[in-house]
Amino acid sequence: MSTGSGAESAPAPKTTHDSPPSPGPTRKSSMFSSLKVRNYRLFFAGQVVSNIGTWMQRIAQDWLVLSLTGSATAVGVTTALQFLPMLLFGLYGGVLVDRLSKRRTLLFTQFSMALTGIALAVLTLSGHVQVWHVYLAAFAVGLATVVDNPARQSFVSEMVGPDQLQNAVSLNSANFQSARLVGPAVAGLMITGVGTGWAFLFNGLSFVAPIAGLLLMRARELYVVERAPRGKGQLREGLHYVAGRPDLIWTIVLVGFIGTFGFNFPVYLSAFADDVFHAGAGSYSLFNTLMAVGSLAGALLAARRGTARMRVMIGAAAAFGALELVASTAPSLWLFALLMVPIGMFGMTINVTANTSIQMGTDPAMRGRVMALYMMVFLGGSPVGAPIAGWITDAYGVRAGLAVGGTIAAAAAVTVGLVLARVGGLRLSVGWNRGHPHVRFVPRERQEELAAAA
Repeated sequence: MSTGSGAESAPAPKTTHDSPPSPGPTRKSSMFSSLKVRNYRLFFAGQVVSNIGTWMQRIAQDWLVLSLTGSATAVGVTTALQFLPMLLFGLYGGVLVDRLSKRRTLLFTQFSMALTGIALAVLTLSGHVQVWHVYLAAFAVGLATVVDNPARQSFVSEMVGPDQLQNAVSLNSANFQSARLVGPAVAGLMITGVGTGWAFLFNGLSFVAPIAGLLLMRARELYVVERAPRGKGQLREGLHYVAGRPDLIWTIVLVGFIGTFGFNFPVYLSAFADDVFHAGAGSYSLFNTLMAVGSLAGALLAARRGTARMRVMIGAAAAFGALELVASTAPSLWLFALLMVPIGMFGMTINVTANTSIQMGTDPAMRGRVMALYMMVFLGGSPVGAPIAGWITDAYGVRAGLAVGGTIAAAAAVTVGLVLARVGGLRLSVGWNRGHPHVRFVPRERQEELAAAA
């Protein structure tokens, strides 16, 4: 993806004499090249275990709320409460991340989320759980996420350096989606066999792995980034920085629309499994697992990619919306389930491409604030989108809800693509290349040359 005019000139993280040397820039690398870095291996291994627990809790949480209330709107409210803190406080979380040690910050947030999972497990296993308990736990996790997400995203560059950043970001996504293959399947078996409480307990205990990984890291091998000093106006400074970068702001706008209206899968998939196909928790887990297969494929393809291109993100967003429209009309369970694979693949392509582009194009001293804005828009849109999706689902059916989400995602992709093309002085060129139709954006001068040649 073309990272815009500021991406190539963005300064690399500042290093001290203890920092590892930065190799020359490379266009391509092996799929797992960033795992050669010891600190990142520890981080990656810890996230494998924790991500499995996270996905187990997500499935168990949604199914528990649906079992307690019988309402898709209640599932949407749970999702909204989990992401509401990011919407309200996300930018302030980014300011804190730029000031604090990211490693110590992550130790605190991981421990906090472990306690939340264990508390919810105790309530559920003792038979005292009520829906407001789940709401409260979701909100508590959301509060920790306000700081955890920008810290975890920006800490990657401190572990691997700028040259391995895209590969590490892609592998993080592959890690998360690999856990998504295991977590929902195990959660489905666990819910059916022993109940949701054990899934919550596993999630709480799974945070031991990332905490251990953070403690075992060698601080001298981290790429040192200058922290932002305490001062007034840092939040405003971050917003002005993004506002002056069209490549950043329009990427964030696109991700915001898709995150708000297209990624409400906890609402859509549970309702399709329960109301449309009249299946149980096993089918809900199947939908999530197949989507994870596609997401994993998208993440691994991104790990092999030498650069993140804007046209890849725009095309993936348009395909994502179109496939949601097709899935909303699927007549059978198996056709709907199979469509989850390409939907997951294009959804992950959007996520990885946008994430990598923003991190690579941002000044390291601003990265916490910019990533906080990115995560606030992407995840914080759920408090708006999830209740709307739940209301449409309850009022008009889940097929209508998914169709609306897909339409908005596709329309946002086309609109942002045209805006970015105009900002970049590009024009659409349509022609033939070796007997095949060829559609691409070219600079205005290049199109004039093509027109003259024609």
